[in-house]
Amino acid sequence: MELTIRQLNDTDYENILLDWWDQWGWKAPKKDFLPDEGKGGYIIYDADIPVCAGFIYVTNSKVSWVDWIISNKEYRVKPKRKEAISLLIESLTNICKMSGSKYIYALIKSNNLIKTYESLGYIKGDSYTSEMIKVL
Repeated sequence: MELTIRQLNDTDYENILLDWWDQWGWKAPKKDFLPDEGKGGYIIYDADIPVCAGFIYVTNSKVSWVDWIISNKEYRVKPKRKEAISLLIESLTNICKMSGSKYIYALIKSNNLIKTYESLGYIKGDSYTSEMIKVL
């Protein structure tokens, strides 16, 4: 079966993504922290099985931010899993480019995900940064 992509909808956050963050033992970002209340991204399917998803933040500059890449930990079809994640990042990149962005920023901790980004032409920035968030 071929991989397909679609935009996230109103129910994906609650019905799919929260479970994935839990599978990986990660704390899910709040829905209102994500672009378009959790709908500002895309999800990849293998037939009717959701595989991975990610988000695009739009800025008031020529920079887009591609982030919160998450996957279904229980989906272990190789090499399709890697293909799905590559397709997702490549698609998010192309959407940013078509929207007029010149640069794409990504904040990544996973070494495997870093390798995928690099294989798609991304380069590493500074590594001495710390993630800082203030909830108002």
